[in-house]
Amino acid sequence: MFRRGPLPISLLIVLAGCGGRGGGGSGVEKSQRDTLLIAVVPKATSHEFWKSVHAGAVKAQQEAGVKIIWKGPITESDREAQINVVQDFIAQNVDGICLAPLDSQALIPVVREAAAANIPVVIFDSGLDDNEGTVSFVATDNYHGGQIAGRHLGQLLGGKGRVIVLRQAVGSQSCEQREKGCLDTLEKEFPEIEIISASEYGGDTADKALVKSQQLLLTFGDRVDGVFTSSQHVSTGMLKALDEQGLAGKVKFIGFDPGPELVVALKARKMHGIVLQDPVRMARLAVMTLAAHLRGHKVDARIATGETLATPDNMDHPEIKKLLEPELYDE
Repeated sequence: MFRRGPLPISLLIVLAGCGGRGGGGSGVEKSQRDTLLIAVVPKATSHEFWKSVHAGAVKAQQEAGVKIIWKGPITESDREAQINVVQDFIAQNVDGICLAPLDSQALIPVVREAAAANIPVVIFDSGLDDNEGTVSFVATDNYHGGQIAGRHLGQLLGGKGRVIVLRQAVGSQSCEQREKGCLDTLEKEFPEIEIISASEYGGDTADKALVKSQQLLLTFGDRVDGVFTSSQHVSTGMLKALDEQGLAGKVKFIGFDPGPELVVALKARKMHGIVLQDPVRMARLAVMTLAAHLRGHKVDARIATGETLATPDNMDHPEIKKLLEPELYDE
């Protein structure tokens, strides 16, 4: 069962005294502000997951007594746009930045730029290969989430069969960890399962994932027994492709992160599992962690936000239902 656990003590301190600027920031513009100004930069703004992340940032704005600015690229492939957004916030001299980096390497230089400008950065959702200049990392244990998916898929298949793992994009650390967790678990715990494809990428939209899924099913559709997809929009594309081929419900299908179509598919048993994280809580803790740091409190370098599995059999359980509809989740 998913366990959220208590808020870190430093964040409880923030909640107890959230008014005023505290010790955050420097410079003329910052010193004249009555409220901490925190930029929140998601990987994208168009996907359902990021809408839930936005809801969590708004909760933190209200609870921690800060002002947030929300801005990011439209899709999860525009690294240059995300870098430009962060540079714009550095130029605006915001008090701090919460960043979900699109690429584990490409965003490192701009994070160092922020640190050099005395603008602290909290990384959330997906990590960087080098954490120099960052305050904290707030995220799901994505490798463990992948293990959950791989173990459930292997059990559904009775330890035998052929599996496709459709990846998202090169450089997305969160998805790469999910994919590795799934593949490692299948290899170690279910040696009789054959991975027939694990090198293809669905891309940054459901439409691109649909095209790639159609290609994979054209090649492997008569042989595939199970599928794992590592993000919401890639799962949506795969679901449509399986439906088109009359394979939805026949092929054991595990995805990562819910969306309206995926929740309907889970109920109809066209999907057999969705690994859930908590985007609302993740964004809320990222903003509150940065606010605590700016006010002079010690914060943890790593804050885990939890992961669990929704199935057709447990999806109506209250705790699972809240995570399937994270925009309605009120901690």
